[in-house]
Amino acid sequence: MSEYIHKSHNVTVLMYHLVFPAKYRRVVFDEDVDDVLKEVCLDIEQRYEVKFLEIGTDKDHVHFLVQSVPGYSVTKVVRIIKSVTAREIFKRCPQVRKKLWGGEFWTDGYFASTVGKHGDEGKIGKYVKNQGNEYQQLHSTRQLGLF
Repeated sequence: MSEYIHKSHNVTVLMYHLVFPAKYRRVVFDEDVDDVLKEVCLDIEQRYEVKFLEIGTDKDHVHFLVQSVPGYSVTKVVRIIKSVTAREIFKRCPQVRKKLWGGEFWTDGYFASTVGKHGDEGKIGKYVKNQGNEYQQLHSTRQLGLF
């Protein structure tokens, strides 16, 4: 679940729905790649000010519901996620590089949309689940953490 992020002079709750297709829309997401993707995303949370509220795959693309801080533009969030996940998936799942003819993991483009805290977060989550043919939820944070 999203939380208010308190900084020295502001309080924010900025959430984005991001969709990244695999290069050439190739079907590259299987159980091994899904596990690596989830693990890498949770590692990204530890190093950057990006929180993954939900991650889901649909064989040839991935949906992310992420929360970040105002200092990170959408472009910066996308760049962080794409670069780190691609590098680690290629390193840990070498069979994926063969499926993509040794090239890039993600397409150059992406879809990004803002999500409101009151009312829209649940709707987007439901949309993500019902959007694809074979959606599989890999991760979801829907409870408040204790600090």
